[in-house]
Amino acid sequence: MRKIIVITFVSLDGVMQAPGGPNEDISGDFKYGGWIAPYFDDFSGKVMMEQMSLENSELLLGRKTYEIFAGYWPQHASGWPGINEVKKYVVSHDSSYTPDWENSELISGKVAEKVKKLKSEDGSNLHVWGSSNLIQTLLKHDLVDELWLKIFPVTLGSGKRLFSEGMVPTAFNLTDSKVSPLGVIVANYTRASGIQTGTF
Repeated sequence: MRKIIVITFVSLDGVMQAPGGPNEDISGDFKYGGWIAPYFDDFSGKVMMEQMSLENSELLLGRKTYEIFAGYWPQHASGWPGINEVKKYVVSHDSSYTPDWENSELISGKVAEKVKKLKSEDGSNLHVWGSSNLIQTLLKHDLVDELWLKIFPVTLGSGKRLFSEGMVPTAFNLTDSKVSPLGVIVANYTRASGIQTGTF
């Protein structure tokens, strides 16, 4: 069985929208695109290179993130070795959408069911980058096995959030953590059993 691993940048108040640049995603009149830039250093770059490894992994992307990637990485593949060759699954509500990046396959219709079936098959782990709407679907159907978070010391007040209403109550175990010189917390979590409560 494959694992689904969500890899994302997130603010202290849970926003993950448009971390990379001002025009990355301005939906909802979001004004703070590029909010990770002041905190990106050699430490963060090393973490990124480690997490971008495509060994034993394929990509599972929402359509918006897929199109951002497809518009950039084919011409800059030296910065992400193997990105053109790796299998890419793109999720879209539009069943007529035709992904034109090589080694891409459309998932449409009953997305949760199809992703669950894909996850149950033998094969490489599925890495989810960006894709905020897709992540909501995955979390609401309890399909996420690991979270690789890079938590930045900033609050944004509004924007697309990593966790929204309707999440399945879920516990995670911390498997790795480190802090950059500029205060970015890198924290990797793996799915644990259900929520446990107690009294103290």
